[in-house]
Amino acid sequence: MYEISNKLEKEIQNFLPITLEEMDDVKLMKRTDTKFVIHEKDLVSVLKRVEDAYKVVEINGNRISTYSSLYFDTPEHKFYKDHHNGKNNRTKIRIRKYVESNICFLEIKQKDGKGNTTKTRTAMPNFQTNLLEASRAFIKKTTQETFDLEPIIWNQFNRVTLVNKTDKERLTIDLNLSFKKNDLFKTYNNLVIIELKQERFNRNSPIVQELKSKQINPYSISKYCIGMISIYDNLKYNRFKEKLIKINKITA
Repeated sequence: MYEISNKLEKEIQNFLPITLEEMDDVKLMKRTDTKFVIHEKDLVSVLKRVEDAYKVVEINGNRISTYSSLYFDTPEHKFYKDHHNGKNNRTKIRIRKYVESNICFLEIKQKDGKGNTTKTRTAMPNFQTNLLEASRAFIKKTTQETFDLEPIIWNQFNRVTLVNKTDKERLTIDLNLSFKKNDLFKTYNNLVIIELKQERFNRNSPIVQELKSKQINPYSISKYCIGMISIYDNLKYNRFKEKLIKINKITA
């Protein structure tokens, strides 16, 4: 169950709605992602300034959606280490459930050396903690590789999705991030991750201009990697130390 302030909930209601079906033109399965991090208390003022430029995705009357994800990695944590070591071409594999719409996908995100992200997915009935043969075949076909995969971490958060009224872009606003592995649990209160999805980065985007006016610049961050170093105490994370310091500073 999500918890957000009344002010934020009221502000989200000020946006005109858009349905999932109307979002087809901005799926952007191949795209450029640009992320920003802010404190939840600053989100209302940001949204007020851009509400005329965007519509909000509404699903069954809900404008705040719940996402639950199960990430997979190798026993050696290859995907995590590829990111930590700055490898340009890297992969993430997860099963994600869109709770309100009761839809579940096996999703593969691949980054190339040019900053582009390609997401490939296939529908499934529910989570698989042990990947079925069909799922492994889909992963092999998509990545052209065979991985020894195991479930590595659970992630849950709430999301608001905005769609630009005139340009081909959308942005997601993630709140109430939490991570879990067995009995270990970590939550990041007050942290908001804004992710702008475009065909190519456009600095004239209303959200980019508004955040820039508040001296909030793009900031590369991976929910998966932050969750991993929050749950696993034996991972090398030198490359992410500054990011953790910034997150802790923002959410203090």
